[in-house]
Amino acid sequence: MSHAAEPQSSQSLPIADPTPIGLICLAIGCAALVPIAFGAGLTPSGLKTAAMFCLLFGACGQLVAGLGSLLNKNVYGGTLFTSFAFNWVVNWWALDSLSRGLVPDATVVFAVDVCFLVVFLAFTYGFGFFSSLLMAFLVDIDLLYAARIARHLGGGEWLGVVVGVCTIALAAISLWIAFALLINPVAGRAVFAFPGPVFRPKR
Repeated sequence: MSHAAEPQSSQSLPIADPTPIGLICLAIGCAALVPIAFGAGLTPSGLKTAAMFCLLFGACGQLVAGLGSLLNKNVYGGTLFTSFAFNWVVNWWALDSLSRGLVPDATVVFAVDVCFLVVFLAFTYGFGFFSSLLMAFLVDIDLLYAARIARHLGGGEWLGVVVGVCTIALAAISLWIAFALLINPVAGRAVFAFPGPVFRPKR
């Protein structure tokens, strides 16, 4: 996703920029989780349906984007998408397990959530050097994981609503960035605004 601030032509890269693929697939995966985040779709059928979207779009789509980004020497996008792809495999497993009555261990999930939050906080700072929109994308993920951690520590079930709102926001920001990368070059103008960096590197 580091190429997103200044898209390059397909001729200058080994393959076309896969960032829009990863972002659109991320949005679809988030959409599948929204009903569950708000307490709907908790039947075995609903959980299995959401699990399949998590596997195909969340995991497979972002793995394609991650590997493609690494091929294009985009270490930021490659690292974020690839690590996120494996996390979506876990989402698939967790939802599929819940549909069969097996609840994932909360202590292990909590420890991993803390690790993810540390990783995403570092990414948030890094993406600030590319675009404020990319930074907002990561801030939303930070808030989502902070709410998950706070809920585990006894912060109250209302935090589930925060997770749901952050999930919707993540889908919306993902689609906006993807449309900016796809539509703006075709239109020759900024149909979808893509603001510049928040920070400037020291020269």
